[in-house]
Amino acid sequence: MRKSISAVFALALAYAAIAPLAAATEGKKTGTAVLVPTGDVKWSDVPGFPGVSMAVLQGDPTKGPHHSMLRFKDGFAAPLHHHSSDHFGTVVSGTLALTVDGKETKLPAGSFFSFKGMKKHMTRCEPGADCVLSMDVRGKWDVVPAKTGPAKQ
Repeated sequence: MRKSISAVFALALAYAAIAPLAAATEGKKTGTAVLVPTGDVKWSDVPGFPGVSMAVLQGDPTKGPHHSMLRFKDGFAAPLHHHSSDHFGTVVSGTLALTVDGKETKLPAGSFFSFKGMKKHMTRCEPGADCVLSMDVRGKWDVVPAKTGPAKQ
C-alpha cells in the first residue's frame, strides 16, 4: 500500500507542476517589480491527490528555477520522498511537520527550511489549519518517492 501511495503522490505533484497555473507576471507590474495581492494568487488543485494545491508565482516549475506556493490541507501527510532540485521554504501559515533522518521537527508559521542534495524527508501538516508554504526552488520541480523494500512480516 505504501508503494502505491508514494507513486500517487509523485504523479499528483508532478501533474501540478505541469498543469496550467497563472504566474505572478500577470500581477500588477511597476517597473521591475511584480506585485501580487493575496486575492490575485491563482491556486490549482493537484488532480488525483486531494488536499494539495500549488500556485506558481514566478518561473516555470517544469523547466527550471521558480517561486511558488504550496498549500496542504490540515492533516495532509506525504510519505518518504525527495526532490531533485535544492529548495528553500518558509511556512506562511499552519504548522508543518518535517521528518528528516527519523526525527520530526514541527515548524510553525514564520519558520524556514531547506533541502539540498536530494535529502529524503516526510511531510505532514498538523491538524487545525492548512499549511501554506512559500517556495524558492533552484531547478525543475519533482517529487521522487523513496524506494521501499518488501513488507516485513
